[in-house]
Amino acid sequence: MPSGMVRVFGRDAARQKMAVRRLLGYVPQALSADADLTGRENVSLFARVYDVDRRERAARVAAALTAVGLTETADRRAATYSGGMIRRLELAQALVSGPRLLVLDEPTIGLDPIARTSVWRRIDEVRAATGMTVLVTTHYMDGAEQHCDRVALMHRGTIRALGTPRELREQVAGERGAKAPPSLEDVFRHYAGDTFEDEGTEGYRDVRSTRRAASRGG
Repeated sequence: MPSGMVRVFGRDAARQKMAVRRLLGYVPQALSADADLTGRENVSLFARVYDVDRRERAARVAAALTAVGLTETADRRAATYSGGMIRRLELAQALVSGPRLLVLDEPTIGLDPIARTSVWRRIDEVRAATGMTVLVTTHYMDGAEQHCDRVALMHRGTIRALGTPRELREQVAGERGAKAPPSLEDVFRHYAGDTFEDEGTEGYRDVRSTRRAASRGG
């Protein structure tokens, strides 16, 4: 074995993988809660998936539900939850292992303004209480502008601009000679353009074929 390399076998490797997994919390864009389970059962399921110590499991589940404001409805089936409550439940699922990095894929998609505000408030509260890093992907520029410390604007798979919301607005204002900084939506348009004319010739069948190939490979 080359000098400086360490090979981990069997149970030690499994333990290390699980330790790393516990450091990461993930809320996908697609629905991840089970409608037939209660809120508490959903979070308990994720506690088992992340191999949270059995002696700590009930307390961790309760703490995660409290953090997202679902204590009073924890024993109702998820099928009875509103869209905003479902998103908060999924946030609790991701938090139950006590992650250091929380990844949120479109956490407020499909929610009305009131529900979006509620979800963002819970995210901000959890981040302030735990100091965890939160990585968010979103198409809602107002949410990014209000809640994110740094923003990376992506277009066609490439990062076009990176900085704090204020830095990005002031940079574009300077380039345009504007008297007042534009909104973050204006900044995105500045880097991405206002039309879809340059998106290429790929059609529906091409996209479907690509995704099928990707699913077979994954």
